[in-house]
Amino acid sequence: MTVSLNQQLERYAHLIVKTGVNVQPGQHVFVSGTVEIAPLVRLIASEAYEAGAANVHVDWSDEKLSRLKYEQASEEVFAQFPSWETAKRNEFVEKGAAFISVVSSSPDLLQGIDPQKISSFQKASGTGLKEFRRAIQSDKVSWTVVAAAGEAWAQKVFPEAASEAVDKLWEAIFTAVRLNEADPVAAWIAHHDELHDKATKLNELRLHKLHYKAEGTDLTIELHPKHTWVAAGSTNEQQTVFMANMPTEEVFTVPLKEGINGYVSSKKPLSYGGNIIDKFKLTFEQGKVVDYVAEQGEAFLKKLLETDNGSSYLGEVALVPHSSPISQSNILFYNTLFDENASHHLALGSGYAFNIEGGKQMTPEELAIHGVNESITHNDFMIGSADMDIDGILSDGTTVAIFRQGEWVI
Repeated sequence: MTVSLNQQLERYAHLIVKTGVNVQPGQHVFVSGTVEIAPLVRLIASEAYEAGAANVHVDWSDEKLSRLKYEQASEEVFAQFPSWETAKRNEFVEKGAAFISVVSSSPDLLQGIDPQKISSFQKASGTGLKEFRRAIQSDKVSWTVVAAAGEAWAQKVFPEAASEAVDKLWEAIFTAVRLNEADPVAAWIAHHDELHDKATKLNELRLHKLHYKAEGTDLTIELHPKHTWVAAGSTNEQQTVFMANMPTEEVFTVPLKEGINGYVSSKKPLSYGGNIIDKFKLTFEQGKVVDYVAEQGEAFLKKLLETDNGSSYLGEVALVPHSSPISQSNILFYNTLFDENASHHLALGSGYAFNIEGGKQMTPEELAIHGVNESITHNDFMIGSADMDIDGILSDGTTVAIFRQGEWVI
């Protein structure tokens, strides 16, 4: 039997609400999305109310208006972030809301825009949303990031598909989030268990360092003795289980801020600030990027690294097998939510509090003592490939194989 797009969207909305953020009776829900994908957002709202949500607030955006603002507004505008935007999110955090971010934007939305305007906005919004980011990164609230097929994004991913591009992107999204399974919710429970099994094995090893080797990469990453490997499934302050990213194929932890040395090369484009940064190489000394080069978007890479004192250090190290379903789809999504789940990746910027034992209850100062990087930004970039080997190094110097030729060996 043929299933219509609307029927699939209804199933998707149900999965987002039940598995993504696991809405509880009486809970507030905060949804971010563009007007282009309003049909899905409305279905999410309906599902949330069905689950007992007290109120669903939708924070709308519009790509054409965003582009127009960057083209015509003065640079000073982008250095400011409205206090009411800060207060709005912080109020929903205090209410214990569930946050759903639906991404659908064009990777090339701001192509040709002055990099300084984009950098100014990234700094201003990062500063304005600092407390909100801390709440997210310490799992104070339930949150999830999901995707919807926007026209411009679809044309970027499937340039030869013409009028069928949006349908093809929807199908790719549905496949990636296991929506085509007979019981998507049950499929996610099984997937969650598989990822957490890997995290458990890594935690039992108590690794001191990771050593990455591949073409263009020779990088050593030190880990704090109290680091913790986790997968996307987590619990909020009220002990409600949720799934932070859909899709997800990663197991990740936090590196020691000043414990990264060597060099690493990107393997997929990074969509940043409505522009593409591609084929770049970063060199680290004592945790900090001391040299960089990019074939595309180097000016934007420079601005990213200069965002604040922590944006040139790492905040996340994530392991993903080359055989992950998203990798095997051979689709380049130009979207971090998907591309990071096709490849090992690292993140420039802030680290997650829950990747340190007891970190959810720590102050920013205590997290810093444990080597967790602090920044107003967090940007994942993809480094994995079929030829990558990763060794774990124990505190006594013993070496343990973790990945060989892009695949798990533990």
